Amino acid sequence: MLKETFKRVKAASKSLAALSDEQRNEILNAVADSIIQKKDRILEANGKDLAKMDKKNPLYDRLQLTEKRLDDIAADMRNVASLPSPLGHITKAKTLPNGLRLHRVSVPFGVIGMIYEARPNVTYDVFSLCFKTGNACVLKGGSDADLSNQAAVELIHEILQQYHINPDVVTLLPATHEATGELLNAVGYVDLCIPRGGRRLIDFVRDTARIPVIETGAGVVNTYFDQEGDLEMGKAIVCNAKTRRVSVCNALDCLLIHEKRLGDLFELVKPLLDHKVTLYADAPAYQLLDGQYPAILLNPATDDSFGTEFMDYKMAIRTVSSLEEALAHIDRYGSGHSEAIITANEETARHFQQHVDAACVYWNAPTSFTDGAQFGLGAEIGISTQKLGPRGPMALEEITTYKWIIEGEGQTRP
Repeated sequence: MLKETFKRVKAASKSLAALSDEQRNEILNAVADSIIQKKDRILEANGKDLAKMDKKNPLYDRLQLTEKRLDDIAADMRNVASLPSPLGHITKAKTLPNGLRLHRVSVPFGVIGMIYEARPNVTYDVFSLCFKTGNACVLKGGSDADLSNQAAVELIHEILQQYHINPDVVTLLPATHEATGELLNAVGYVDLCIPRGGRRLIDFVRDTARIPVIETGAGVVNTYFDQEGDLEMGKAIVCNAKTRRVSVCNALDCLLIHEKRLGDLFELVKPLLDHKVTLYADAPAYQLLDGQYPAILLNPATDDSFGTEFMDYKMAIRTVSSLEEALAHIDRYGSGHSEAIITANEETARHFQQHVDAACVYWNAPTSFTDGAQFGLGAEIGISTQKLGPRGPMALEEITTYKWIIEGEGQTRP
């Protein structure tokens, strides 16, 4: 049913090559201006989506747009416009003994498909990054955010048409499961698919797709408080990593604490009380916290407590006897997204960073910094947790590929 749609996007993507970087930047800034000018329209659509969701749903925060968040979205878009273009860079050059001149040059993928859940900000981020890199994009948002996504794409289309750009370069698919299936089978039309959401979505896309996929999003995040960790620093890091935004993929899910620092555990998690964070503590941690942390917010940990991406004001705690035990826990339960250690011992920190298998590994800083904008990359299209291709925040350079340009003077191959 959507084959003709994909054909139109593929054809429209060719027109993006004719735009200069200055033209792309001008259009991105115009869309950013329109976001600010038409806040009421965007928030009205978002309000209708929010009205259909229970406020207790962990996805509610991801779905919600506010004036402040729209300001941030517009600022991120302007930031993307200000960044150097990743296109046309010669990343390798050589002249062969036979005189052939080879250049490896960065180019767009062509058409990027994006599948995401209740996060309307992703619509703007994907557009800005894809447009800046000369890629058309096919967007498949969740039904929870459909009206918000429609409002975003309508606004983008209005600006594109003002600049005589084919609006098919940004196409929103119906918010149906059938549309997801068709996108994943759009061989010959969509060059790359990026799922951004929970583990179930990512597994489904990876197992179903017939087009190339880069996995992003799912984050089971741990932080290890070492026996030489600074308590005041640890309190700030743990609280920020857990409570800054609980619904995002870089939020802390499990605190690992060295058994020699159990006496500091209550002080370490005390700031979480202001946010009413529920704790799931293993036996030593539970015994220490029982009678100090409110009983209504304290539960014994189960096997399911570890390896869970809570996306809520909930956190697991596990006691470990050594750095190696902390590493073993992360190896078993981590998702390859972001991990952190809090310690004053540089040797310990370097060992942790060397042996943890994750896209982003922190020393004395919260995992909340895993973000394309925070890394100085502009907005992000997602956090890649795989090893083939891009890893970590995916921004402009990560959604380009390359081709070889070869020049000769009539050489022939023997």
